[in-house]
Amino acid sequence: MLPVNQAESIILNLVQPLDSDRDVEIVDLLTASGRTLATPITSKLDFPHWDNSAMDGYAVRFADVKDCSPENPISLKIVEEIPAGYEPHLKIEPGQTARIFTGACMPLGADTVVMQEVTQRKGETVLILEAPKFREFVRYRGSFYQADTTLLKPGISLGVAEIAVLAALQCLEITVYRRPRVGILSTGNELVEPHQPLKPGQLVDSNQYALAVAVAQMGAEAIGIGIVPDERKILQETIAKAIGCTDFLLSTGGVSVGDYDYVEEILTELGAEIHIHSVAIKPGKPLTVAKLADSDCVYFGLPGNPVSALVSFWRFVQPALKKLAGVEKEAWKPEFVTVRTLQDLHSNGKRETYLWGKLNLGSDGYEFQLARGSHSSGNLINLAGSTGLAVVPINETLISAGELVQVLKIS
Repeated sequence: MLPVNQAESIILNLVQPLDSDRDVEIVDLLTASGRTLATPITSKLDFPHWDNSAMDGYAVRFADVKDCSPENPISLKIVEEIPAGYEPHLKIEPGQTARIFTGACMPLGADTVVMQEVTQRKGETVLILEAPKFREFVRYRGSFYQADTTLLKPGISLGVAEIAVLAALQCLEITVYRRPRVGILSTGNELVEPHQPLKPGQLVDSNQYALAVAVAQMGAEAIGIGIVPDERKILQETIAKAIGCTDFLLSTGGVSVGDYDYVEEILTELGAEIHIHSVAIKPGKPLTVAKLADSDCVYFGLPGNPVSALVSFWRFVQPALKKLAGVEKEAWKPEFVTVRTLQDLHSNGKRETYLWGKLNLGSDGYEFQLARGSHSSGNLINLAGSTGLAVVPINETLISAGELVQVLKIS
C-alpha cells in the first residue's frame, strides 16, 4: 500500500493540464460561471474610470478648509450640484465648493470631500464645521486598477465576483478551458438503478449519481456510462470504448481481490500502465490508477463501497481534476483546516483514517463534530450533511476531544 501523500503525487504527475491553445472555447458572460479562465484579462479602462466621491457631501479645496473647526467654521459658496452620472462643468476656485453625491465625478480644482454630516447649509453657501483629511472620501482614477495591466489571471475559477468584474469591463465573451470529460461507470451484478424494484441481495447504484454530481460541481462534464455487469468481455469492451472519448474514466467496484474483480487485468490487456494498486487510507484502500497507452485518459478504479468511493474522489480525483481543468497550481491540493475536535477520534493506526462530520463555528473558532453512528465504508446514511473529513494520521490511534485535528473540507 502506498502512503496517501505519495499516491497523491503520483496521480498529479500523471495528469497533464488541458492545452491553452487547443482545449479552449469562447462563452458568453452569463454562461461563464464556474468555468476556468484560459487567457489573461486586461482592460483599456482605469478603475475607477475617473476621480469620484465616496460620500454624499461637498467637494472642496483642502487648502480652504484645513484649519476649520466648530468654533471657526469656513463658509464656501456652492457653485454646482453634481449627482452620479453627471459631468461637472465648473472648476472649483478658492472659496467655492460643489454639492456632490456618492459615485459622482469630482470637479476640477477640488481634491477632498467633506461629508454632509459635518456641514450646515445656508442657501447658496455651506458652513464647513470640521476639518477633513487631505483627499478624504475621494476615490482616485486608477486607484483600484490601472489600464493595460493583467486584471484576472488564467487558471482562476469564474465565480460571482469575477463575473461582476468582467461585466464592469464590458467583457461579454470570455475564453475558458473546455469542460473536462469524465466518464463514470459502476461494476457489479448486484447493482440496480434507483427506479428499479429491489430484489434480495441487490443494491441501488448510488455511486453513479454521487460522482456525477461531484464532477459537475467542479465544472466538468459527467458522462454517465451506467452499470456494467461482472462479465469480463462486456467490461473490457465498455472500458475500451470509453477511454477514447474521456479525459478521466472513473469506475466503482471491481478493483479489490475478489473472483469478479477484473478491472486491473483488463487495463493491463488494453496496454495501460498501472501506477497505483492500493493506498494506506481508510476508507478507500483499493484504488487503481492507470494511464492508458496511446491515450491521454487517466483511469481511476474506485472502491465500490459508497463512502470509500466518495472519500477517494475527494482526496485523489478532485485535485487531479483541478489540474486537468487548467486551475492554477496553488489550488490543486485539497483544502485542509486545523480545528478542534469535539469528540474522540479513533483509528487502528494502520492506515491514514478519514472520519466524516461537520465543521461548525464555535465560540473559539471552528470545531469538528463527528457524525453519529457507524463510520463504516458502506454506511452512506450518516455521511449526509457532512462538510469535513477529520484525519487521524497513520500510526496514531486516538485524537482526544479538545485536541487539534486536520480536516479536509468537502462540498
